[in-house]
Amino acid sequence: MPSIFSRIIAGELPGRFVWKDERAVAFLSIAPMMPGHTLVVPREEVDHWIDLDPALAAHLFTVAQHVGRAQDLEWKPRRIGLLIVGEEVPHTHLHVVPINQPDELTFAHADPSPDLDELDHAALRMRERLRELGRSEVSD
Repeated sequence: MPSIFSRIIAGELPGRFVWKDERAVAFLSIAPMMPGHTLVVPREEVDHWIDLDPALAAHLFTVAQHVGRAQDLEWKPRRIGLLIVGEEVPHTHLHVVPINQPDELTFAHADPSPDLDELDHAALRMRERLRELGRSEVSD
């Protein structure tokens, strides 16, 4: 059975995409820790990040860096946090989160019912910043 992320990637479930390429996608979290919280996900279903092919792992981290740079430009946080946990969905994903203090990088800080218009606006802002950074992989 496909993971929920595979279903989002396939278009069976909605997602606020900001990045799409042949190996990975990035879309906003539906339970953001902070505005702009983005998930970087390989198209290939790999449950645990330690099982990723090294080239794919490197690619995911490169995408995460591009996403983080866009977040940094847009929200001007103190840091861009990165979390890999994998308990909630058995499909590797990197949480890229703009933070101002370390305690913001926790699922206890996640908003379980964010304003959908704010998510749409955050996705639009991320796409604009990625384009400004010269990225052609920006999702429409």
